[in-house]
Parts: sequence; structure tokens; C-alpha cells
Amino acid sequence: MITRRDLLTVSAVSVAFSSTGLVPPAIAQPLAKTAHILTGFTPGLQDAMARLIAGQMRDYAQTIVVETRPGAAGRVAVEAVKTADADGSVILMAPLGFMMLFPHVYKTLRYEPQDFAPVSTVASTPTLLTVGRKVPDDVRTLADFIAWCRANPKLASYGTAGVGTTLYFLGAMLGRAAGFEFLHVPYQGNGSIQDLLKGEIASAIMPIASSLGLVQSGDLRALATTGPRRSSFLPGVPTVAEAGYPSLEDLTWYGFFVPAKTPANIVERLNSAVQTALRTDEVKSGMTKLGVEIDAIAMGELSRLIASESERWKGIVRTTGFTPTD
Repeated sequence: MITRRDLLTVSAVSVAFSSTGLVPPAIAQPLAKTAHILTGFTPGLQDAMARLIAGQMRDYAQTIVVETRPGAAGRVAVEAVKTADADGSVILMAPLGFMMLFPHVYKTLRYEPQDFAPVSTVASTPTLLTVGRKVPDDVRTLADFIAWCRANPKLASYGTAGVGTTLYFLGAMLGRAAGFEFLHVPYQGNGSIQDLLKGEIASAIMPIASSLGLVQSGDLRALATTGPRRSSFLPGVPTVAEAGYPSLEDLTWYGFFVPAKTPANIVERLNSAVQTALRTDEVKSGMTKLGVEIDAIAMGELSRLIASESERWKGIVRTTGFTPTD
């Protein structure tokens, strides 16, 4: 039986390539219709990844346009793909949270996970716990920080990209596991990093790319990452498991999806095109510059990952006492 740790470990060190190179030539012709890749947030990491990969998918469609459809924490784009033509011409690129987490944190969704066919993940990133000037310079480890939070309960705070995100729950889980009150401060986008630099909050729990440069420059201190192994971008920073909190282990995956009724041969062709793109030097170097790691978990394996992670996050949401919102 495949466990969550198996999937985390495999995804962090390997790329699952499809055997769809055997698609008949008549089927493998590029789509004559313009393909659209939709992302659910304002231009940033996801948009940049989508454009990078789309530029190497010329065999899939003659023309590929990347569109940002921000709104409702990414749900606007998700809903648009759900109702799109199921012919492979409209593709969603999104964090897997819309499938694994959103059904447990929103009272009402205009979609269900079954409305989509998973194609492949393309990248993953661990979350990074960083501290800034509000925290004394001698706090250098997660244990140091927990001790400081316990001694300074009115100052113990963490910023994330919003309530009900995986980032929010990781902070809540840390506070519960370590036995201290950890005040959550929600922000839009990377706003928490700016306030962390100003000393307005004690810490931030954000994807590694959001503060990588600031950690490398010494402006912020990284205490732990949530990946199953140390990040290649910050090899000197221990994992949460190494720091004694293995329950906080987590990755954020980004993947491609199409409407559920898309014919299987088209899903396979798209998966093949994605895998080919991920093998190119352009995508490899581009992903490194963006601070994410190429991570391809395709089709059936991706479906199993989503099911496993959905059950995990369902339990976390209940444990933390979070009340689903509209």
C-alpha cells in the first residue's frame, strides 16, 4: 500500500514519466484550437511556471495562451475550467489545495474534485518558517523559537497568505504540538514577508520561494522547512522532522487539470507533453530560478496522492477546530 510518506519521498526525488510516447501519430497532431492554461491568482509564481512550461509544449497545441483569472482564493479559475469544453483546450494549473483542502474549509463549493481529470503535477515546494527582527538574534533553531514564544506569549505571531490555507494550518498545528499560543495574522499574497522585515510580526510561514533571497542575504532567518528532506535551495536549514515535529511535514504541489469528461487519449497526450516539457533544459533552469523543484506525479499516482492528502487535511481541519467559511 502506498503511504503518504512514500508519495512525499518519491515526489521529492524523482519524476514519474508517462509511457504515452506510443500515442498513434494521427492522434498526436497538435491541437488546431488555441489552448488556454488558466491560473487562479495575480501574476506571480504560478503564472511564471505556467508560461515556462507552456513555452515547451508546442507539440500539444499550435498556440497556448496563459491567462490569470484571480478571485475567491483561486476558485474563479477552477470554476471556469469545470464548465469549459472537455476537449483539452482549457487547462487548469493550480496548487493541489483546491482538491485536497478546499472541500474541508468552505461550506459551499461550486465544484467537486470529481469534476476534474488530474494530468500531472509539475513542481513542488516545501513551506519555510522564517523569523525577523522582532525575534532576538540568538533565536536560531525551531526549539529556540518555541522557547521564545512560550516566554513571550503576547509577541508569538505568524503571518501567512490567508486563513484556511495550508500555511495557516501548519502554524496552528505547530502551536498545538508545542503547547503555546501562536497568533495568526493573515495577509494578501506575500504581504507577511514585508511585515516580517519591518518587525511587525514575529514569523512567517510561507512557500520557500517567497523569502529565499531574503534568507540567503541574511535579512531573515530560516528555522525549518516542511519537506521530507532538506531543500536543495537551503541545505543548511533542518526539516521539521529533524526538529522534532514530523506531523508538520508537508509539500505544496502545483499541477495541471482538465474537465473530467475530457477523453482519455487527450489527457494522455497532455500528460506526455507536460513530461516532455519538464525534461527540457529551459524548464529545468527556469524552475530553479523560481525557487521550486520539478516534481511530476502523473495521472493515476496523482489521483491517489489527492485522495490520501484530502483525508489527511480533513483530519487536520477537524483537529484544529476550524469552522468552514462561505
